[in-house]
Amino acid sequence: MLSMVFDKIIAKKTINYLLQINAIKLNTKTPFTWASGIKSPIYCDNRLILSNIEIRDYIANQMANIISKSFSGNYIVAGVATGAIAIGALVAERLKKPYIYVRPNPKGHGLKNQIEGSLPSGSSVIVIEDLISTGMSSLNAVNAIKGASSSVNAMLSIFSYSFDFAIDRFKSEKINLISLADYNILVEIVKEQEIINHDEIEKLERWREDPENWM
Repeated sequence: MLSMVFDKIIAKKTINYLLQINAIKLNTKTPFTWASGIKSPIYCDNRLILSNIEIRDYIANQMANIISKSFSGNYIVAGVATGAIAIGALVAERLKKPYIYVRPNPKGHGLKNQIEGSLPSGSSVIVIEDLISTGMSSLNAVNAIKGASSSVNAMLSIFSYSFDFAIDRFKSEKINLISLADYNILVEIVKEQEIINHDEIEKLERWREDPENWM
């Protein structure tokens, strides 16, 4: 199992915050269905972070700190619509960097932009995501930025499922992938705090190994 977590202490605190506000929901008996069709015992709604001042500040501060420690020079911060538009803007404000956001598809009217904001040709970009699952929507944003004659230095997410196949996709695109927290740390915490029973934990672990054929 691969993991792109930046720091385990930050990861554990992030997971505990997400559990505290019920942003992470676990249900092994009645799984959630993702847009991709995958049946999942977990649903992560990071938009709830925005309603909690303490947690919102913690997440934005940690993301900004990671970026400032890992990257230097001129770059633009980009949020992926819609889940990371707000948190991306908060991170860019802390870093005092220009900000853009990337839609899943170009608008069907007006200027028909997919990228909102100013992205000069040749720019370096750090992309903010709220959640990485299969990686497809995240890489769609990466491709839009590359299509605008700019490069992506890294992608930083709040939470990642750390699927090996998703991480391999980012590696093939030569994208540095970093997460505040991931599924592996979540399972550790669930075990430590005995949030669910042993049988349910086993189901979480089986799902992580083969999400498409879990049911």
